[in-house]
Amino acid sequence: MILPIVAYGDPVLRKVCDPITQDYTGLTKLIEDMFQTMYQSNGVGIAAPQVGLPIRLFLVDTEPFSENDDLTNEEREYLKTFKRTFINARIIEEQGDSWVFNEGCLSIPGVNEDVSRLSTIIIEYQDENFNTHRETFSGLVARVIQHEYDHIEGILFTDHLSSFKKQLLKNKLNNISNGKVNVRYRMRFSEINKKGLKK
Repeated sequence: MILPIVAYGDPVLRKVCDPITQDYTGLTKLIEDMFQTMYQSNGVGIAAPQVGLPIRLFLVDTEPFSENDDLTNEEREYLKTFKRTFINARIIEEQGDSWVFNEGCLSIPGVNEDVSRLSTIIIEYQDENFNTHRETFSGLVARVIQHEYDHIEGILFTDHLSSFKKQLLKNKLNNISNGKVNVRYRMRFSEINKKGLKK
């Protein structure tokens, strides 16, 4: 089932999410629905808050990045097959050089900005079967994980921008939160903002 994507301005996107256990009701279906929603909206990652749930769950599938011509065959193959479910994730360490990459977000349509992040992460998480993993990721995979991990910490990629950039984006962000945006996927706008529009 395709779920509506929660738009910028909804309080759920600002919550530090709660861990879940194996008996979380409907988890398998939720993961399946989130993958379908992500693919339908051409995303490479999606976090539970983006479908309205403040839980520590996000998914990543970097296959679309594998079409980048600047990659080696090995990098291309890795990105093409990297698909993971991250439950109760905790980034242990971020290291390496800072690098800039143009990021966007399904909850903030039409906004893409350069964001600086460290190149490598060490992360501990559980998969869909609740097996625990501790792994190191670098490059584009680390970037997507960092972006999605931010979501379960109540952080958006726009929070990493300079005050000047944020000021330039203010009207655009306000329009998104007020439902004044055209997207080709389903979105859910905050009731708070809808009430504001009716006044």
